[in-house]
Amino acid sequence: MPSFSIKHATVADIPEIIAIQEKTWEPTYGDILTKEQIDFMFEKIYSHESLLRQFTVEQHYFLILLNDHKPEGFASVSGEGPEKFKLHKIYVLPSTQGTGAGKYLLAETEKYAESVGGKTLVLNVNRYNKARGFYEKMGFAVTGEEDIPIGPFWMNDYILEKQLN
Repeated sequence: MPSFSIKHATVADIPEIIAIQEKTWEPTYGDILTKEQIDFMFEKIYSHESLLRQFTVEQHYFLILLNDHKPEGFASVSGEGPEKFKLHKIYVLPSTQGTGAGKYLLAETEKYAESVGGKTLVLNVNRYNKARGFYEKMGFAVTGEEDIPIGPFWMNDYILEKQLN
């Protein structure tokens, strides 16, 4: 039986975040993006320097999911305007998926956003990512589509939104 808890991350946790991402990125996107795009985006978003900038300059707030005190997932959010927050990242290890870990981590992320004044949570998800169904089960609804250039590649996403309590 899993024993989940949340650790509020600091820049000292960047190596843990990278380690989790190294185990989740390929299984998450291997069927929907090319290896070249995966490698490019990983370096662009998950290098130590990029994560440091997200913590310090972009003011992303990271939560680490612990299972029996072991890091098995993470999420990051930031303010996007009055009462609006954006969920930038949420990942749990493939070995942890299906245990309720994602639901727990998302619920804790929503609680954090609410605790600092959030009333709406938005996110982007790749149009071919099966996680869309998870988000919809968790109360998110598609509000639009967005094509975002990232280097020589494109992120073809749905925009989802949820009103928080």
